[in-house]
Amino acid sequence: MPERRTLKITREEITKAFSTGEWADKYPPILTVDQAAELLSVPKATIYQWKSEGKLTDCVQKVGKHLRFLRDRLVLKLMSKGV
Repeated sequence: MPERRTLKITREEITKAFSTGEWADKYPPILTVDQAAELLSVPKATIYQWKSEGKLTDCVQKVGKHLRFLRDRLVLKLMSKGV
């Protein structure tokens, strides 16, 4: 089986991508499940599955009954390590 390669991205690149423009308005630093799913182009069910499997450690915090995601950590995790 071929080795899975992931695109490497830096924190600076992430910060720059979300610093101005449409992405800055659409994806604030703290995301809802809906926003996280839209940003990653996956169904909400996938976000919940990754959370329950422990794949989003250090990216997510439960706030009351809701999940909140740290946008930059989420993107960094996905782009650097894969989920």
